[in-house]
Amino acid sequence: MNRRVVVTGGSCISALGQDWQEILANLKSKKCCTVRMEEYEKYAQMNTKLAAPVNFATPDYPRQKTRGMGRVALMATYSADCALKSAGLADKEDILRSGRIGVSYGSSMGNVDALLGFFSMLTSDKCDGITATTYIRSMPQTCAVNIGVFFGLTGRIITTNTACTSGSMSIGYAYEAIKYGHQDIMVAGGADELSVTHSAVFDVLFATSTKNDAPNSTPRAFDKARDGLVVGEGAGTLILEEYEHAVARGAKIYAELVGFGTNTDGVHITQPHKETMQIALELAIKDANISPSEIDYVNAHGTATDRGDVAESHATFNALNRKVPISTLKNYIGHTLGACGAIEAWISIMMMREGWFAPNINLENVEPECAPLDYIQGEGREIKAKYIMSNNFAFGGINTSLVFKNV
Repeated sequence: MNRRVVVTGGSCISALGQDWQEILANLKSKKCCTVRMEEYEKYAQMNTKLAAPVNFATPDYPRQKTRGMGRVALMATYSADCALKSAGLADKEDILRSGRIGVSYGSSMGNVDALLGFFSMLTSDKCDGITATTYIRSMPQTCAVNIGVFFGLTGRIITTNTACTSGSMSIGYAYEAIKYGHQDIMVAGGADELSVTHSAVFDVLFATSTKNDAPNSTPRAFDKARDGLVVGEGAGTLILEEYEHAVARGAKIYAELVGFGTNTDGVHITQPHKETMQIALELAIKDANISPSEIDYVNAHGTATDRGDVAESHATFNALNRKVPISTLKNYIGHTLGACGAIEAWISIMMMREGWFAPNINLENVEPECAPLDYIQGEGREIKAKYIMSNNFAFGGINTSLVFKNV
């Protein structure tokens, strides 16, 4: 059984905004959301002082529904709420409780502040910092299970904690759950909250930007002068639905998800491997049953790291066999880790519907070692795209690729 899967709703919480018109305006004004973080100054041994925080206010939800949520789960749940509303499903109790709608959601980890309670127990020999919700807030699956409980979803639950592919992997697995008849609707996406510890993960690998005195000039993926990534935060959610089910209830269809490819490098935990990255893209194209020449735009992972940009660009060029138009959103909002695959997929879908694709801000001189792709610059690009691709890659050599069709 191979069923068609469409996107009937979506949302994101990002440093560019939450409403699409606000996000579009900020993209067109080339807004770089990187700022210098005063609270990072006390960590003298950490090289980067930069991040891309989100202005997120805690939603006015009942306390009994949110007491087990840290910031990451709150952002995920609010994004899911907005997405369900855009799909016309938020008040459809019969559908939500049917067992035919599930959740597929991921993050790099849970709430960091909650983890401090356990850490303090080990250092102080006291349990004062541990409450009944400490683990619930800190557990890796906190986003998926909190969304499920909040909305009363009784279908399949999938939780991905695959670092920077958590969001895209969740979307891919949700797509397969519907495609092969296991579910009719899936709430799919990813989230991550900003923490100095996330920046430290990359800082010790010398993979963070240190342009601390010029925050708006970084990150600069694919640029010769790039010097690393900037950590961001946020959440992104897609509502995936079986095509006939969506049509029967008169749902608005934003796009069709036609291809998903994923694999692992099996070579190195942190160093990208362009050959297997290329295969992941080819798997998505094969799943979509289209030719590489039909991909009109690629949303790149684009971390602005030394080896990452080079490997990704060659994997893309070799998989598509031409200078395809390509840009990355991380130059605007930073690397949102477990959220990036979902945020970038949703914004890419909306750009496809708009017929305009954002440029690579901060890209002035393309790195000579990068493959000869069509790196969008200037004021962006008007493209009547039929198929677009969104790619993400993570530590552990985890590669994902999604192909969306305009409808």
